Amino acid sequence: MHIGPLLGSGRTADVYALDGPWVLRRYRDGIDATGELAVMSYLSASGYPVPRIGPPAEEAHPADLVMQRLTGPTLAEALMTGAVAEGEAAELLARLLRELHAIPPRLSQDPEDRILHLDLHPENVIMTPDGPMVIDWLTAGEGPPALDRAMTSVILAQVALDPSFPAGAQLRELLAALLSRFADDGGVPADALARATALRAADPQLTAHETAVLDEAAELVASLAG
Repeated sequence: MHIGPLLGSGRTADVYALDGPWVLRRYRDGIDATGELAVMSYLSASGYPVPRIGPPAEEAHPADLVMQRLTGPTLAEALMTGAVAEGEAAELLARLLRELHAIPPRLSQDPEDRILHLDLHPENVIMTPDGPMVIDWLTAGEGPPALDRAMTSVILAQVALDPSFPAGAQLRELLAALLSRFADDGGVPADALARATALRAADPQLTAHETAVLDEAAELVASLAG
C-alpha cells in the first residue's frame, strides 16, 4: 500500500493515510511497534474493541503500525461538546478497563495478572459508529488490574490540575465519578497509586506541567477515592 498524506501527529507518532480503510502510524523516534502489534492482535482475537491490524505498507519498518482507519470523535471531544456526560464517560472508561482485565495475560504466568493499557483516558477512546474503540497500546503491559485503574486516575488528575485546560472542573467531576465506579472493581489501593505515580514520573514524554503536578495529582486521586 502506498503511504499517503499526514493525517495527524501525537506526542510520539505521526499518522498517515493509506489505500482503502487503513492508516499507518509511525513512531518518530524509531520505537519498535512489534510488541504493540502483538498485543493488539491478541486483544482483537479475544473480542476486545481495538482497531483491526492491516497488511504491511510499502517501505514499512519496525516503527510502523498499519491499522483500521477509525471515524468519530474521541471521548474527550464528546465530553467537551456535551455529547457524552461525565457519568456516562466514567461508566464507559470503567467498563473498558473491566472488560480488558477479564482477558487472561498473553505472557505472564501469574494467574492474577491481566493485560494493562496503562494509558487509558478519554483521548485514547474513539467513539465510532460501531461503538467505542481503544487506541494507543504502546505502553501496554501485564500486571495487577489495580495498577491500570490507578494510572488512568492519575492521568485524569494531572489534566484536571492544569490551569490552561478549560474544562478542569468537568474533568474533576469525571474523575470522581470514575473512582466511585472503580470501588466495585477493587478501587485504587495506595500501593497501586504509588506505583502508577512512579511510572508516570519516569515517563520522558511528560510535559513540565505534568511533572510538576504529579504529587498533587496523586493526592487528588487519594482524596476523591477515599
